[in-house]
Amino acid sequence: MREYLADFAWFWPGVGITLVVGVALGGRVGTALGLRRASATLLLLGFGLIVSATLTPSREALAFGTTGSGTCDLSRIGLAPLRQLIRFGDPALNVFLYIPLGAAIGLASRSRYRIALAIGAAVMPFAIEATQLTVTWLDRACQSSDVSDNLTGLVVGALIGWAVLFALEGSGPP
Repeated sequence: MREYLADFAWFWPGVGITLVVGVALGGRVGTALGLRRASATLLLLGFGLIVSATLTPSREALAFGTTGSGTCDLSRIGLAPLRQLIRFGDPALNVFLYIPLGAAIGLASRSRYRIALAIGAAVMPFAIEATQLTVTWLDRACQSSDVSDNLTGLVVGALIGWAVLFALEGSGPP
């Protein structure tokens, strides 16, 4: 895992910044969105993890000015094979990254903003891949498989969030 994440030069600094921002602003965001502080903090953390892992320049781009190809790999559309999900690599990381965001949305079922949050989260993988495709100086790879994996993580996270909400409050998804 350490070697894999080594290419993402700004991932760990981004995680640190995300933790500080999430803790500092969780209460305010929660109030604004009608969420509990913990749910809002998880929402901010999920968003920050995704941005840190997907929209920061690669180590080669920073060190050598390497640029992306400006093309998108469309070789896989749909769920990743189980064998790819049980070992650490792109598919597993892409699923894992969206679980916290999905869980925060699942926990937000009492918020009047939950549909907007869900739509924004569902659009996010497409926007990220479009950014990776067009902002070539990031030296990131646009892949249709990432969208599928991200949406899978979002759904898994939402199910986890709903299960936790049900356990805490005794009510299921809306």
